[in-house]
Amino acid sequence: MKVRTLAFVMLAVAIATVGCGSKQEDTTETVVAADGETEVETGGSYAEAMIDPTAGNDANGMAIFTDRGGEISLQLDISKAPAGPLAAHIHEFGDCSAPDGGSAGGHWNPDGQDHGKWGEDVHHLGDLGNIEIDENGRGMLALTTERWSMGTGDANDIVGKAIIVHAGADDFMTQPTGAAGGRIACGVIVKK
Repeated sequence: MKVRTLAFVMLAVAIATVGCGSKQEDTTETVVAADGETEVETGGSYAEAMIDPTAGNDANGMAIFTDRGGEISLQLDISKAPAGPLAAHIHEFGDCSAPDGGSAGGHWNPDGQDHGKWGEDVHHLGDLGNIEIDENGRGMLALTTERWSMGTGDANDIVGKAIIVHAGADDFMTQPTGAAGGRIACGVIVKK
């Protein structure tokens, strides 16, 4: 099944590389889609989050999580956002009811780690990184990992959490938020 999202200029393809032992490294390559549309191949089970703007903001988009036998891929597409790098995180509660997105709680951190950068030794499971937003307000982030589960009810289950897009870039150092600023968009992750 294919899920077509809004037309975007940029398409990022996550390439997971196998590290030594249990460590998994995730890398991202940026390419331009020929037809300007983003497609997500959902050959396994999947979850999605429709991302809506918080009060006074316009940013919106969609996150698709695809599970292919224990390896989960995320494709996060954002539009109508301010240009530049903007942080994205998974937050602990699937609740976007507060006008400022505060009802989603803090960063999802079931392992009790310090905030950091995805792919580094120390980071929250919800530390997704920065989305590079172009001059047209569009951007995309993609990654693949074996560290999440989908619909299992385990501590690493992404379902029932929220995706938050922040007003600024993540500095990957400031604890516990990365100094990413206010919440400009929020969406609840729901298994389909």
